[in-house]
Amino acid sequence: MSGHDTSLVEVDGPWTHRAVSAGGTRFHVAEAGEGPLVLLLHGFPQFWWSWHHQLVSLADAGYRAVAVDLRGYGGSDKPPRGYDLITLAGDAAGLVRALGEANAVVCGHDWGGLLAWTTAVYHPKIVQRLAVVGAPHPLRLRQSVLGDPRGQGWATRHTFGFQVPMWPERRLVRDDGELAGRLLRDWSGPGWPDERTERFARKAVQIPGTAHCALEYHRWLIRSQARPDGIRYAHRMRTPIQAPTLQLHGDLDTCTLPASAQGSGRYVAAPYRWKLIEGTGHFPHQERPRAFDAQLLGWLADPEPDS
Repeated sequence: MSGHDTSLVEVDGPWTHRAVSAGGTRFHVAEAGEGPLVLLLHGFPQFWWSWHHQLVSLADAGYRAVAVDLRGYGGSDKPPRGYDLITLAGDAAGLVRALGEANAVVCGHDWGGLLAWTTAVYHPKIVQRLAVVGAPHPLRLRQSVLGDPRGQGWATRHTFGFQVPMWPERRLVRDDGELAGRLLRDWSGPGWPDERTERFARKAVQIPGTAHCALEYHRWLIRSQARPDGIRYAHRMRTPIQAPTLQLHGDLDTCTLPASAQGSGRYVAAPYRWKLIEGTGHFPHQERPRAFDAQLLGWLADPEPDS
């Protein structure tokens, strides 16, 4: 099933829209600026729009910012499989090459963050620097869920609820995508989302195929734990990350608790920086874009980006 009607997600702005093919999959991207490539990977339940502030700020700062609709989302293809983090990391690496670059700063939020961590391990030559937002290292996330069932385990209950077939898909699109809007509100700090962002997220989750594909990410994460592919993945993810890493997190995040994300630095052998963005929940790049951009751009401009 292909998602080639991109009119809904082709929001006008100081960026251009186009399709990029990588590994036989067609991706919709929004891009702005010229300079070193920064690949922006969104989370659930959103699409490239989650990075619209950063498309502008990164372009203004002399970067080429490219925000992609992940596999299964927005205007990108919605193939029946490939929603494991290994395949998705291959998508990200393929996109960097398809955009004509040898490597990039890879910046991911939420699921895009888990995917960014994975890309840094599986395709280390592609990731020049790594920035993750609201996303613990996948092994740290696993420890947090198992070690803190009342905290991170409870915060992750939606992922467990998504394991049953069919019903979660219907729930996600019901009432004009109301659940997508509620998740944005529940996981953010006060005063967000704005009406436009919520409307976009609710419409985007109703694009045919998107609800199912988005939930397949969550299903793989849980079901693979005891399977050979998941065990191999967990073993491989112990490989120390060699790219300078910035980890940004909202201090009010109720989806991935700050305590669950802290400690991810043990998997990074390169310079590592951890910063909390005050007054923000799970979406700091959208809730307080100026505070977020100050951290991201300051780190990108720093030739020795240690703590």
